[in-house]
This record gives sequence, C-alpha cells and structure tokens, in this order.
Amino acid sequence: MAIKVEHEMHERRRGRNRGVGLVLLGLVGIVFGLTVVKVLNLEEIKQFERFDHVARPQIEPAAIEAAADRNAAAEEGVSE
Repeated sequence: MAIKVEHEMHERRRGRNRGVGLVLLGLVGIVFGLTVVKVLNLEEIKQFERFDHVARPQIEPAAIEAAADRNAAAEEGVSE
C-alpha cells in the first residue's frame, strides 16, 4: 500500500486550477455565443461573405446588376 499524503499547497493549486478552467470555459462560451448570434442574425449568406476583407465583385449587388445588363445587351446583339 502506498502512503498518500497531500500537502495543503496541492489543495490550493487544485482550487486555482478549477477557477482558471471555469474562466476559460466562460470565455469560450461567450465567443461561441457571439458567433452563433451573429450568424443567426444574417438575412442572407452573402452578408456573411462580405466580412472576409477581400474584394469580391461577384457578391456586390451593383456588380451583379452590371453583369446582368452586359449579358442582356450581348444576347440582344446576338439575336438581332
């Protein structure tokens, strides 16, 4: 049989470790909650794609309309 003697220092460390673990768990929960709320409040997925800080003309409404106008003009030119 092994003799198990714990010093009171180990008990204090265990208490501090639990406290730090709870704080970290709380922070992770807050970040996760904010992410879920942000994603659920989006009306369209295109809004989410705009936050990647990269210029992508294919998701801008003005660029989409301009491309549709060009396509319509090209089709009119071909059909005439």
